[in-house]
Amino acid sequence: MVRATLKKIVYPCWKPSFLEENGGTKVGSGGHVDGLWWYKDYGKHVNGEFSMAVIQANAVVEDQCQLESGCLSLSELGPRGTFVGIYDGHAGPEAARFINDRLFNNIKKYTSECEQVSADIIRKAFLETEEEFLSLVESEWLSNPRMASVGSCCLVGIICNGVLYIANAGDSRAVLARDQDKSIGALKAVRMSEEHNASFESVREELHSLHPNDPNIVVLKHNVWRVRGLIQISRSIGDAYLKKADFNRSPLLPKFRQSVSFSEPILKAEPAILVHKLTPEDQFLIFASDGLWEHLSDQEAVDVVKSSPPDGVARKLVKAAVVEAARKREMRFSDLEKVDRGVRRHFHDDIAVIVLFLNCHSPTQTSSGGPMMLSVKSSSNTY
Repeated sequence: MVRATLKKIVYPCWKPSFLEENGGTKVGSGGHVDGLWWYKDYGKHVNGEFSMAVIQANAVVEDQCQLESGCLSLSELGPRGTFVGIYDGHAGPEAARFINDRLFNNIKKYTSECEQVSADIIRKAFLETEEEFLSLVESEWLSNPRMASVGSCCLVGIICNGVLYIANAGDSRAVLARDQDKSIGALKAVRMSEEHNASFESVREELHSLHPNDPNIVVLKHNVWRVRGLIQISRSIGDAYLKKADFNRSPLLPKFRQSVSFSEPILKAEPAILVHKLTPEDQFLIFASDGLWEHLSDQEAVDVVKSSPPDGVARKLVKAAVVEAARKREMRFSDLEKVDRGVRRHFHDDIAVIVLFLNCHSPTQTSSGGPMMLSVKSSSNTY
């Protein structure tokens, strides 16, 4: 019954991946698991090619990623588009898994109602996903109070009708590779996301302006700026203990409880959103959790992708970051490979990467000529 109802809904910018209408083909979502790796080395989305990879460092993998692609037009002949999400969980995997299940559905709901994609629609979907998760925390408060302390950064990219939307809450990052000089093939890295980490002075200034009566809103602790001395990011989905004072009490673990009460949320879930009209000079996008950017600069990441074939390039990018992490600790990469999950977190974080190659003016179709529909999600389980 639910499936039949969903099939009747016409989304202006995508259809669910199980639909096979108008000659369209559902593409399998299979990724591969190999030790601490999950990866989908190569695939085609309706705007080009893609590569995805996740490497685990925590005892339980906290990073999630997804790619959804299908018909992204109100007209049968119009351009098509793609959705990608990077969800960097912290203090546990639950929030990132929840976002992986809910955010895209909320975006589809609002685009169906409004018959368009817009920054406002994306913002509403983020906030609805946040409210849904906080409701889950409330329902499990007595049986599982730890849920109040888990959260996730959330980075989303949407391509619809030749327009790129980037929405970010937290410190994951999207970088665009732009053709700077076609004669020599030089690509320039252009950062497309606004980040919310207290290490940035602008973020600290925003926190002080939002909480003028809280002298401890940002604290330098062990040479790291932290919000209330606990968390580095100022925006996230989840982290209910810093959103609602009702969760700042027993049975929450004492290490999360705030000695100074609050009436307004300390963290926000509202994303910063960028809208960009794609041009022929825009070659590919790199979406990645903070674990990658701790070890590679924007330009280094673009150069790695530029010098590699699309097949397996996300894994190559992750490996480049892990090699650098090993170098910083004066280790060989082969030795770091032997370090198991949990312990490995002392060397690098979980890392999730999606590389999206752009061919927005010639949407990919199946051999039968219909729109390609695709759904790929990283594994929710410990690898």
